Amino acid sequence: MEDLTGEQGIRERLELMEAMVLEGRRETERWGWAFVLWGVAYYVAIVWSVTTAFAWAWPVTMIVATLIMAGIVRMRGTSGLRTTVSRSVSSIWVAFGISVFLLLMALGFSGRMTDAHVAFAILAAMLGMVNGASAMILRWRVQMACAVVWWAAAVVCCVNAPMALETPMAFLAALFLCQIVFGAYCMMLDARIRGQRGVSHA
Repeated sequence: MEDLTGEQGIRERLELMEAMVLEGRRETERWGWAFVLWGVAYYVAIVWSVTTAFAWAWPVTMIVATLIMAGIVRMRGTSGLRTTVSRSVSSIWVAFGISVFLLLMALGFSGRMTDAHVAFAILAAMLGMVNGASAMILRWRVQMACAVVWWAAAVVCCVNAPMALETPMAFLAALFLCQIVFGAYCMMLDARIRGQRGVSHA
């Protein structure tokens, strides 16, 4: 029986853990399109609700975005064997997704999305939490930077008056950087890896 307590065994376990962390990052990179999709969905909901004062703007947008995401996931299929790390990260994001979906639906139907500074502060803090937790598991500085930006946006949304311009601007800036830009960055990394694998298999 192989001794896992010796130096070689410890090294092998560390290498396995490192491989699982890297695979967890790869899994996140494969979901870069989802960051972009929800970033766009949030922008659509914000613009729609502000310009028309339509109470159902957020619920309708969230439902449509969820249906689009479900369709894309079904089309793409699964990514194959998943590690404990990637399952942990995806579980955090699924729990976050359910929480935010219910929150935004409830705020939209109740008409309380008009209180922008509170709604944006809560959403920014939740996005900071899920990005921060994912970054800590994956030891990924880029995603941790996104978490810090979200947390900063949450603070700005709280310290300003309800109608202050900084409230929506802080949220919109964080949304662009941490959803659109980060998602595009993940998609670029994923495309690069896929391209390298394609060349190596050619």
